[in-house]
Amino acid sequence: MSVRPNNVVLVHGGFVDGAGWEQVYHLLRRQGFAVSVVQHPTLSLAGDAAATTLVLDNLDGPAVLVAHSYGGAVISEAGAHEKVAALVYIAAFAPDKGESVNDLIADPPPGAPVPPILPPQDGFLFLDKEKFHASFAGDVDEDRAAFLADAQVPWGVEALAGVITEPAWRHKPTWYLVTTEDRMIPPPAQRQMAERAGAAVAEVAASHAVYESQPQAVVDHILRAVNG
Repeated sequence: MSVRPNNVVLVHGGFVDGAGWEQVYHLLRRQGFAVSVVQHPTLSLAGDAAATTLVLDNLDGPAVLVAHSYGGAVISEAGAHEKVAALVYIAAFAPDKGESVNDLIADPPPGAPVPPILPPQDGFLFLDKEKFHASFAGDVDEDRAAFLADAQVPWGVEALAGVITEPAWRHKPTWYLVTTEDRMIPPPAQRQMAERAGAAVAEVAASHAVYESQPQAVVDHILRAVNG
């Protein structure tokens, strides 16, 4: 009989940091889980996977590894860790072997919204602050979205170019939460990645920032993986 994971590890995406998981963190803690938030620097995929591995190394038992957006590439690389019992992708990239995030965004579906990513500045990417709310966090309170826009974490272009060596989702039980109002990663692309990963899929009418706007929906999906 397998051991029910008591640990949940949360991995953030690009342009934001782990503080965005706060509501999800508290909801999980109230359910009795030990929750860790990876503060990876989003400078390179290898570095971000290493930061995630450091957190996993220090756990006392099995964990569900959860990621949002670019974090999906990070857990695809780091999720082979022996303590990872399951993977949960929240509107996240799920690259295959030899793929990068750049590969996954190179050919968007016809008519899909184009994320307002500004031209690189000294090797870093930012979203246009004026368009951040509509594109990244359409269902988040205006003041909160303004804070997120002004508190953006520079996203290193090398991180987007990092290539997966062996995707963990090929070897670990996988769940995926599709956000149907997403204007950063098109819902059809999310569904395609989820299907390729053989993931158990749920959908929620939410923006890309679903962990901020509907934290309970995110927790519910994590619980499916815990109990799966």
